[in-house]
Amino acid sequence: MARGVQFPEGMEATLLQETHPEAPPASGRVLIADDQKHILDALQLLLKGQGFSTEAVTHPARVLSLLETGEFDAVLMDLNYARDTTSGSEGLELVSLIRLMDQLLPVVVMTAWGNVDLAVEAMRRGASDFVQKPWDNRQLLQKLHHQVSRAKMQRLAQRQQDDELREAREIQEKLLPKSLPEVPGYEVAGMTQPKRFVGGDYYNVMRVDADHIALCIADVAGKGLPAALLMSSFQAALRPLMSQNLAPRELCGRLNRILCDLTPVGKFISFFYAVLNASDRQLTYCNAGHNPPLLIRADGRSTELNAAGAVLGQFPSWRYEQSDIEISSGDKLVVFTDGLVEACDVDEEPFGDDKVVRIARENPGSNARDLMGLLTQAASQHCGGHFQDDASLIVLRAIEPELT
Repeated sequence: MARGVQFPEGMEATLLQETHPEAPPASGRVLIADDQKHILDALQLLLKGQGFSTEAVTHPARVLSLLETGEFDAVLMDLNYARDTTSGSEGLELVSLIRLMDQLLPVVVMTAWGNVDLAVEAMRRGASDFVQKPWDNRQLLQKLHHQVSRAKMQRLAQRQQDDELREAREIQEKLLPKSLPEVPGYEVAGMTQPKRFVGGDYYNVMRVDADHIALCIADVAGKGLPAALLMSSFQAALRPLMSQNLAPRELCGRLNRILCDLTPVGKFISFFYAVLNASDRQLTYCNAGHNPPLLIRADGRSTELNAAGAVLGQFPSWRYEQSDIEISSGDKLVVFTDGLVEACDVDEEPFGDDKVVRIARENPGSNARDLMGLLTQAASQHCGGHFQDDASLIVLRAIEPELT
C-alpha cells in the first residue's frame, strides 16, 4: 500500500461498523494481502462478519505460496507493497502470476484514490474488479459477493463441461479399434492423439475375410467437439461398408453420398481407404483428398499413394478411382493425417514428408510399432510437444511369412 494514503481519524472504526445487511449469506475463503497490519485487521473483521473465513499476508511471495498449497474462493489484495513507491509494479506482477495459476480465481485489487490508471492496468492483466481506498464497506462486500458467486458458478460449469468432454472422449475411444488384426507376413500398428480432449481423426484396420485386410484413415476439417461429432457420424456410416468387401472406389462413392446428406456447409472429410490382399501382396487403394501415404521400399525408394479423388461430404456425384500397388518384403507403408507432417517448430517449419521417409530409411530393421514410435517422437520433438492439429498414424510393414 502507498505510505502516503492515510485514513481520517475515526474512519477505520466507522468502516468496521458499517455492514451490508442486505448482502446474501456468504461462505468462502478469502486471501487478503496488504503490507499494513491495521488494514489487514480491518478487512478481516469486516469479512468475518459476512461469514467469510480469511487468511492475511503482508508479502506477494506469501500469496503465491498459499495459493499453491490451499484453496481460496477469492483474493483481495493491495497493489503497492514496496516502501516509498506508488508504482504498483509488485502488485501488477502478482496479478499476472495469480492468473497464470488459476484462470477463474477472483482477484479484487485495492488502490488509492486518484490512481485509476493502476487499477485499469491490473484489470488488463486479469484482475476481476477493483476498489479504491479508503473503501466503502457496502461496495467492497457487494463486489466480493458477486465475484465469489460468479466464480463458483464458473467452476461448476467447468466441472460439468469437463465431465461431458471426458464422456465424449470415452465414447470416441470406443469407436477406435481396441486391437489390430494379426496378418501373417505383415506387421501393423496404429495410433491417434487429439489436439484437444476429443478430435476429428479416425483410423481402422480390420479383417474383411481370410485373405483381405482393410485399412483406412480419415481427418475431419476442424478440431475439437464439432469435428468429433462429425467423425462419429462418419464412423457409423463407414463400418457397415467395410465389412462388405467392396472395392475401394465403390466404398468411397457410397460413403461420400451418405456424408453429403450429413456434412454441414463448409465441412468435409479427407479419407484414404485400402484393401490388402495378403496372399498376393497387392494393395488396392482410393485416396479421397487425403495426405498421400508413403510407401518406403526395402531399397530406400519411396512412392506417394496419391489419387485425384475429392474429399468426402461435398460432391455427391463424384466418381472415385482406385489404384493398385505391390508390396514386397521389407517395404513399409506409412499412412498419416496432416497433424503429423504439418507439426511446426518455433520457426513455423513443418515436420514434413521428407523426415518420415528419412526416419523409415534410417531404421530398416524396426518393426511397425517401433517405427510408429520413432515417427511420433520425432514429430513431437520437432514441434516441442505442441501439435497444432490432431495426429494419427498407421504403419504397415511387410515381412517374410513364417514357414509352416
